[in-house]
Amino acid sequence: MKVFAILSALSESKSIGVTELSQQIMTSKSTVYRFLQTMKMLGYVSQEGESDKYSLTLKLFELSSKTLEHVDLIACAEPYMRHIGEQTKEALHLGVRDGDSIVYVFKVDSKYNLRMQSRIGGRNPLYSTAIGKVLLANLSEQSIREILTNTEFVPSTSHTHRTIDSLLAELEQVKQQGYGEDNEEQEEGLRCIAAPVHDRFGNVIAGMSISYPVLRHNDANEQKYVEMLKNSCREISEYMGFYY
Repeated sequence: MKVFAILSALSESKSIGVTELSQQIMTSKSTVYRFLQTMKMLGYVSQEGESDKYSLTLKLFELSSKTLEHVDLIACAEPYMRHIGEQTKEALHLGVRDGDSIVYVFKVDSKYNLRMQSRIGGRNPLYSTAIGKVLLANLSEQSIREILTNTEFVPSTSHTHRTIDSLLAELEQVKQQGYGEDNEEQEEGLRCIAAPVHDRFGNVIAGMSISYPVLRHNDANEQKYVEMLKNSCREISEYMGFYY
């Protein structure tokens, strides 16, 4: 509560001193100072030289902008995902990266009884999912190694990647072909295909996937699904400001 009281007070002024701030939020100067130093270290506030005046930085704006970007992304992606779902009757997911995981931010359920079990807000590893692979594929090798440096490669199935080097070899192919695959790597009997969504700067900010059981797989359907995903993700990316 004290942190948010400080943030609220700082948002009302261009800059404010510790004494005035402590009076406004009715908290001791030493407590306010301690919080300000931590917030300064994290980049949320800045100090005016050697004075005791502090002001907000743009870091909170950056965070809120990312959230708004996801809101726009979901609103734009939803009709495409529902259209593909109606045509294929299979499950569609929209996922973004958070650390070394993907987080599902939107989904369209399969019309079949036999389907992938998932939920919005659910997480899965980057290394064993089609969405995870398209989120990583356009990054440099150094960035990928940094993201996965503390990741334990847990073999969910016999097909799961065991090492970063094994994953990196596949990511080259993902980048070249423009889509990623999960061939029973996250769950036995389940396949997923994903295509990337770009922001206006060309960064991959999300992946859209279609998931279906192996027993409903055939090469003709796979190619059809790939084209559906790539075309839809291209149009969504254009809406987000990126033109191929």
